[in-house]
Amino acid sequence: MRLRNDAEILMPIQPWNLIFLIGWIVYVAIRGVFKQRTKKNEVTVTRADALEKALLIIVIPGGLLLPLAYIFTAWLSFADYRLPPWAPWCGVVLMVGSLWLFWRSHADLGLNWSQTLELRKDHQLVKGGIYRSIRHPMYASIWLWCLAQGLMLENWLAGWYAGAAFALMYFVRTPREERMMCEAFGDEYREYMRQTGRVLPRLKRMTAESQRRER
Repeated sequence: MRLRNDAEILMPIQPWNLIFLIGWIVYVAIRGVFKQRTKKNEVTVTRADALEKALLIIVIPGGLLLPLAYIFTAWLSFADYRLPPWAPWCGVVLMVGSLWLFWRSHADLGLNWSQTLELRKDHQLVKGGIYRSIRHPMYASIWLWCLAQGLMLENWLAGWYAGAAFALMYFVRTPREERMMCEAFGDEYREYMRQTGRVLPRLKRMTAESQRRER
């Protein structure tokens, strides 16, 4: 464990922390833009119950508040440690991929996107774009983001809490979300589930598409 001394605390933001902060701003901006676009789109089905709200309360500090507390204050210095020199470079690569996937998954969903478990008026089952191969690319992007965060921030809490919290949300929320989609779209969604993976493409489908291109 490494505690930051007074000189370090008073220094300007460290380069890797600054790069992470820029990515964080982009991440929040992407979410804000699409949240504003869907704001007036009527919600017809919601599963935003007490469990869903509790999961959001658990996840938000890790993804939004703890990194800022680490970068701008010494409150979390008790959890500081040293990362190997290669780790932040890997983190930047993952962060860039995460931001692209985060934006692409929002853009492909369009007005069908919701922050919680909801369906909107005239909701459509999106199976094109990035959703052609995986059902939950947004969750895939958040997995990448959590890993990037851990590899860029030299603090156990600011770096890795987000991944642990999101893991809880992912494994609890995803089955509930897919049940909601099955209730709304029936066999169409069940067939879509058979053809796609949750956050990684199905190997069989990738192989089949590769063979079709070769013919």
